[in-house]
Amino acid sequence: MVPVSSTEQRTPAPTAGALLRFRVIAYVVGIGLLALVGAMVLKYAADTDGPMGIIGPVHGFLYVVYLVLAADLAMKARWSLKGTIFVLLAGTIPFLSFVAERKVAQKVQAGVRL
Repeated sequence: MVPVSSTEQRTPAPTAGALLRFRVIAYVVGIGLLALVGAMVLKYAADTDGPMGIIGPVHGFLYVVYLVLAADLAMKARWSLKGTIFVLLAGTIPFLSFVAERKVAQKVQAGVRL
């Protein structure tokens, strides 16, 4: 076992797995949401419905996965209701899932409740 210095943080094993899953899906949902915004621009500016019909349902499914994984991490890390709701809603606003992912990773790795 490698000794941990006082400056390093160790995340408990159950929380570490949940955090990794959340971080991956937060990025995927963030990119999907940006793609959805681009598809909406194409739909309304160029009257092109094709991308919206594909990206919309895919993003919707991925957002549901995001909600499940965020709730799982919230229970394991014992977040407050306010912090949990903020993170759950972060997947609906472009770029906010990236910000939330960074903030969540820092707090969870530090052992601080959200």
